[in-house]
Amino acid sequence: MSLLDMTTPGNAGWIDHAGPDQSAAKAFYAEVLGWNITDMPMQDGSSYSAVAIGETTIGGFSPVPAEQGGWTIYFTVPDVDASVAEASSRGATVVTPPGDVPGVGRMATLTDPQGARFALITYESMMA
Repeated sequence: MSLLDMTTPGNAGWIDHAGPDQSAAKAFYAEVLGWNITDMPMQDGSSYSAVAIGETTIGGFSPVPAEQGGWTIYFTVPDVDASVAEASSRGATVVTPPGDVPGVGRMATLTDPQGARFALITYESMMA
């Protein structure tokens, strides 16, 4: 089995956990799944708790607390704005409109017509 690069369009290239107690969530997943979780500095001076399996970073834990725990899958797309428009025209609801995250890329969060939450991302390395 080969792994797709996180910038491959259509790939579920990143996962992000949000919840009321991120310390407890990080400890839980580190023990249950054997994840290596380390703080990754961001361009704005904050840090993000990244999850790595071996040398490969696969996701992380949101620094912003959420009332209820949950995971968001980030699907890679070549153009976030165009993909949000297409998803909206097919019944998706925009939760967070497209926006830029310095050092990461452009992303948006939506729910599909059945209510499942997901995110779309175009990484900075894809924008040229």
